[in-house]
Amino acid sequence: MQLHATWLRVVMLTIGIAMPATSPAEPGAPSKSAEPAGVLDFTMNRIDGKPQKLSDFHGHVLLIVNVASRCGYTPQYEGLEAIYEEYTERGFEVLGFPSNDFRGQEPGTNAEIADFCRSTYGVEFPMFEKLRVKGREKHPLYRYLTSLPEPLGGEVQWNFQKYLVDREGRVVHKFSPSTSPRDAQIVQQIETLLGQES
Repeated sequence: MQLHATWLRVVMLTIGIAMPATSPAEPGAPSKSAEPAGVLDFTMNRIDGKPQKLSDFHGHVLLIVNVASRCGYTPQYEGLEAIYEEYTERGFEVLGFPSNDFRGQEPGTNAEIADFCRSTYGVEFPMFEKLRVKGREKHPLYRYLTSLPEPLGGEVQWNFQKYLVDREGRVVHKFSPSTSPRDAQIVQQIETLLGQES
């Protein structure tokens, strides 16, 4: 079998047909070869560099947000922390993903971002390493989110776009960057999802 495979490769290269190449999995990509079934399939690095499986949040309601420190929407950190504190004991988590994709509004290092969030807004919700949410280097998590059917999918519009995820890791709502974290629609949806059994 080994000899046959080698012979086939030689023949294909001779006639100009490229053999498919294998490549290592991208950082953060699901470990399985199949397409991700939901956000819980991903492993991400916390802002201190420690890896965390998002499957650790199974049974929780999640609000995934791409954040930035020098944006007109940066004060939304206050609202994100407020709803985190209000609902975390009931199984709600805010997951913050810094990104510098929009006009360079998140230029800092992970350590600088973590310090800014704590000292300025008292952020206690989980923060993760800075990543790309658009373009060719888009992180696999955001490649998955933006590939969902509309109205959930589509490209990230700006900093502080929000994805609401149910207890099973399914994205159920997308909210625009301008929507306040304490908007009545977001709060109502969180309440509804927290009232459902996993």
